Amino acid sequence: MICCFSLLIVFSLFVSQCHGGCAEVDSQTEAVAGEGFLLGCISCKKREEVSAQTTVDWHFKPMGEEEFRHIFHYDHPRADVLHDDFIDRLVWHGTQHRDIQIGAVYILNVTFNDTGTYRCTFNRNLNLPLPDEHVTVEKEVELTVVAVANRELAAVISEIVMYVLIVVLQLWLIAVLVYCYKKISNEHEAWEARKALKAQTGLLESKESCDGVQLE
Repeated sequence: MICCFSLLIVFSLFVSQCHGGCAEVDSQTEAVAGEGFLLGCISCKKREEVSAQTTVDWHFKPMGEEEFRHIFHYDHPRADVLHDDFIDRLVWHGTQHRDIQIGAVYILNVTFNDTGTYRCTFNRNLNLPLPDEHVTVEKEVELTVVAVANRELAAVISEIVMYVLIVVLQLWLIAVLVYCYKKISNEHEAWEARKALKAQTGLLESKESCDGVQLE
């Protein structure tokens, strides 16, 4: 008499950095005033096996203005903050060698004045057997600074789906337990019935034996 109970395994999603490759993921675009914010910028090489020397520059155009300001330059291992508004507020969070593919910078103590357009520029020299090739890649981030963080729609939907999944799994587990209980109960009743029938058959055989002895 065996009842098979299903095991429920809940997997937690997590984000891990992959060191075996490069994926160009867009930066977040909403920062909270008074907190820190990571300005993401990734430029993957088309051929990983080709080494390169790369520098990264960040420019900023405040909301309502037309001109970009040069605010940051990185040439490994040196990081230079080039504008007074960002002195002691920009920290390099990108690749820690000259072959740069991640050009992220971290803004400390974000203010509403940081709202605007940020431009990230990779200047890359590829080391090829022929004369070196120079590649320039530009990416822009439209940053909005808010007083309180807004919950993204995707996060809300994910949370709703998670709760629905938990409820469904609980109901399913209850159904499995009820099924197994009924199965055990039915098998027990069947076993009791067979036991009673066997006992009754034994009594009948014993009675027939006794009747045969009396007849003799």
